[in-house]
Amino acid sequence: MVVDDDPALLAAVGRALRLDGHEVRQAADGALALEALNYFAADLIVLDVMMPTLDGLGLLAHLRSNGDRVPVLLLTARDGVSDKVNGLDTGADDYLTKPFALDELLARVRSLLRRAHLDAEHEQPLSFEDLTIDVATREVHRGERLLELTRTEFELLELLVRNARIVLRREVLFERVWGYDLDLASNSLDVYIGYLRRKTEAAGEPRLIHTVRGVGFVLKRR
Repeated sequence: MVVDDDPALLAAVGRALRLDGHEVRQAADGALALEALNYFAADLIVLDVMMPTLDGLGLLAHLRSNGDRVPVLLLTARDGVSDKVNGLDTGADDYLTKPFALDELLARVRSLLRRAHLDAEHEQPLSFEDLTIDVATREVHRGERLLELTRTEFELLELLVRNARIVLRREVLFERVWGYDLDLASNSLDVYIGYLRRKTEAAGEPRLIHTVRGVGFVLKRR
């Protein structure tokens, strides 16, 4: 995913990445990128720092606070050491100052993707009862059955599995899965819990995601 509010740069970087063999999604600011990331999983984000609505560092901080380790290459017109340090401390994996050569950007993208692939190979699958999540491939199985999940469904289920038998409050789930500017009165959480229940119970399996009324949800075998 390429995120930048400069249409010319967005088009140029997107075109170069496609010619280098990558599938590319684009967004004009951090808020639009965050919305898009609810529906698909990016392998890498090329992220501008200075943008309206939600800037690059704000988006990056949100991703890292929610445990999202997607590689991020920051783009910025600022070349001061303190700006680079701030970006890297926020969780960026690499930093490129504008103007830059497209060949250098492509080389850095390839390097970050290689590193991410090696790291993912060492991530152990998560499991609870007959539910298994392969974090590296983002595949989810209930027994032998493969579940087709959206990005948001995957992140919500992963959070529940990582905290199996622990009641997670609604506000915690909102913050960890949606985070930025989400109204706590929204029914988004209940809708996605419903989606997950239907998909995890589609073959008549016993329910694993339970409601704790007035508090939140828990993954457990009743």
